[in-house]
Amino acid sequence: MGEREEKENIVLFPFMAQGHIIPFLALALHIERTKKNYTITFVNTPLNIQNLKSALPPPPSASTSTSRIRFVEIPFNSEEHGLPPHAENTDILPYPLIIKLIHASTSLRPAFKTLLQQITQEQGGKPPLCVIADIFFGWTTGVARELGLFHAIFSSCGFGFACYYSLWLSLPHRNMESGEVYESFELQDFIEASRFHKTQLPLNILEADGTDSWSVFQRKNLAEWKDSDGVLFNTVEEFDEVGLSYFRRKLGRPAWAIGPILLSKENRAGVSADSCKDWLDTKPEGSVLYASFGSNNTISPSQMIQLAMALEGSGKNFIWVVRPPIGFDINSEFRAKEWLPPGFEERAKDSGRGLIVQRWAPQVEILSHRSTGAFLSHCGWNSVLEALNNGVPLIGWGMAAEQFFNVKFLEEEWGVCVEVARGKTCEVRHEDVRTKIELVMNQTEKRKEMTRKACEIKEMMRSATRDEDGSKGSSVQALDDFFNAAMLRH
Repeated sequence: MGEREEKENIVLFPFMAQGHIIPFLALALHIERTKKNYTITFVNTPLNIQNLKSALPPPPSASTSTSRIRFVEIPFNSEEHGLPPHAENTDILPYPLIIKLIHASTSLRPAFKTLLQQITQEQGGKPPLCVIADIFFGWTTGVARELGLFHAIFSSCGFGFACYYSLWLSLPHRNMESGEVYESFELQDFIEASRFHKTQLPLNILEADGTDSWSVFQRKNLAEWKDSDGVLFNTVEEFDEVGLSYFRRKLGRPAWAIGPILLSKENRAGVSADSCKDWLDTKPEGSVLYASFGSNNTISPSQMIQLAMALEGSGKNFIWVVRPPIGFDINSEFRAKEWLPPGFEERAKDSGRGLIVQRWAPQVEILSHRSTGAFLSHCGWNSVLEALNNGVPLIGWGMAAEQFFNVKFLEEEWGVCVEVARGKTCEVRHEDVRTKIELVMNQTEKRKEMTRKACEIKEMMRSATRDEDGSKGSSVQALDDFFNAAMLRH
């Protein structure tokens, strides 16, 4: 039997969304780079696998050996579930259809089980070492149990997702008898999180009443986590201990903090990394505000106007990744003359102060550049890690999922974030946004303290991922512990 066949096989299965697939890809590449005894089977639907292959970062050199990552397609027909043709990723769907795709993803169960059985057969009866599945794929625990496989959920953050998990299971913001939504409330099983205001809830949780489509899915999905062997978190133990402790207590399972695991580069359509770097190279250190709301989010037309006025009024250098506002196809061409203040784009370009980028920008390269001073972000966890891994403080504008709770955590617990707005429907005034931008970008005591703390977390992350001279950081040790636990069950 050859060397490749002797390696243990790890199966990775993310949900069909860029914000889920990219961390799983980063995890696959991390395992390939650091663990020589494993091969990785990366599972998804056909279009996602095809897009993923084209977005893979190039190998470090021409002499790089054959990759130990195998991409495997699992059949999915979106039209059978009342979705548009070829709708295999949330990026191409309007928000109301995302939950329909999530429900439809449970139909992948039979094909996934068959795939795992085929892998075992191909390996001469040797089953995969483990299955690592998405937070939306609680149903995979049942498949793993049926086949006697070790199983783990791969999640993002500890604190933010602990809030998200607790909220879905209890809906504490709502009086179930009267239907009243409380102005403020606590999470009874996560008191450490302190109080929440209803404006800190994503729309699907705010509107949830226990019978809606999101509630029905999440109650079942999250309850199935208890059948997993544990949860892998893309975070750092020393940074996110409170949230990790919640899951250990709630699930009675290990919570392995193995982050930050980040994708160093990604090839996607948009402005090139070189052109961004050339522009940034002309700016003083820490003088540029980077603004982006992630791959799935956009803001309302009025919010877009107000943000543009704030950016211009602040007098700061900025890179702004724009997408069509709410009410328009997020993947269509951006019409600056219609959606931005008159002459804004021309003034930004002529003054040299602003770089407006459509759809996508090389975020890692921007955040790691010496000229970047702060990040106005939706605070999705991938973006948070990329910012803090470079010591960049944040201006938080949560949009969905656990993002509001990430903002709360980063602002209240660590002091590396200032909240500027909440959600896609809130009213924002450009004067208020400008004030927050100036607070974080001017040479204020607040800026100095935020930057100091962000750099402290950066060093914490460096320490957690250190593996040299026989000394292992907490994240390196946690990944070792995970694989040791899987081997004991194998």
